[in-house]
Amino acid sequence: MANIHRIGILTGGGDCPGLNAVIRAVTKYAIMDFGLEVVGIAEGFGGVVRNQWRLLNLEDVSGILPRGGTILGTSNRDNPFRYPVMIDGHETYEDRSSESIKNLEGMGLDALIVTGGDGSQSIALKLFSMGVPVVGIPKTIDNDLMATDITFGFDTALHTCTEAIDKLHTTAESHHRVMVVEVMGRNTGWIAIESGIAGGADIILIPEIPFTFDNVAKAVLRRRDSGKKFSLIVVAEGARLPGGDSISKKTGLGRNVLGGIGDVVSHELAALTGIDTRTIVLGHLQRGGTPSPFDRILATRFGAKAVEIIMDGDFGKMAALKTPNIVAISLEEAVKGQRRVPPDGELVRFAQAIGTSFGVTSN
Repeated sequence: MANIHRIGILTGGGDCPGLNAVIRAVTKYAIMDFGLEVVGIAEGFGGVVRNQWRLLNLEDVSGILPRGGTILGTSNRDNPFRYPVMIDGHETYEDRSSESIKNLEGMGLDALIVTGGDGSQSIALKLFSMGVPVVGIPKTIDNDLMATDITFGFDTALHTCTEAIDKLHTTAESHHRVMVVEVMGRNTGWIAIESGIAGGADIILIPEIPFTFDNVAKAVLRRRDSGKKFSLIVVAEGARLPGGDSISKKTGLGRNVLGGIGDVVSHELAALTGIDTRTIVLGHLQRGGTPSPFDRILATRFGAKAVEIIMDGDFGKMAALKTPNIVAISLEEAVKGQRRVPPDGELVRFAQAIGTSFGVTSN
């Protein structure tokens, strides 16, 4: 067993339900079973750069299991290797990695737990290569991390999207409309395809399967001709236009983020079919709310496993679900690629078998 006295934990990237369950599991297991001190680092890697942290005790994590978000705060911008700074009114980037490592040493950490998606785990891998004893925990609603069967946060987001699709059925049917629901997922279609299947969507558009507006319109018109006067379409934010481009929009600070494909699909379909169409963008609703029981359990298992990996001195690893077990896999394996929906896989094939269109000629 490694000579460990104090460990740190941060939550990086976008927030999601289950982060507090991880913080709770790490803190309780480390303190109660191993007598360790636990440092909570604020605002993801931003807290590493700015040296913002505090000791966590059992009272700090009491009652946080069902809470969404993260009590530590998070950031999806504060990369120590490319840290944003303003110079003469313009944003530029600096390498603050050496300063960050000194801050981690100043915190007295014997190990650091990084909870996050592929971006956070890539940063963790770089820090590990520079001598920081790091262990990762996979988190993202997008479910796009390699080497783990599923990430926590996805199941809760899936429930949120499915509930929204369920509610849209009645209003779509009442007004004989086409409802286009835009969901998150970045460059993968896991949220779109699974919520679409669960919610009974008629058409699902994902980044992994190229579609055309003509084929989508034909699917809508086939439903109308068969007596179905409404259609529900679920589109992933990263779905690409027929020309291959993705759609992005600017935030209030002028940064480009994926989004807007729902409005484009809605506009094109209205022109091609003459049917009233409406767009619903679920956006950050998918990140919020109480974590599902599945996500609470998975996050707890990941947190406990991360502590065990640390106590074994097996750094440079990430906790991963290899059903039915939680195992330690290398960070290199975790970030070597993006987990995407197989276009010819079972999910797509079975969805097509029950009449779901993906905007391709065959359906």
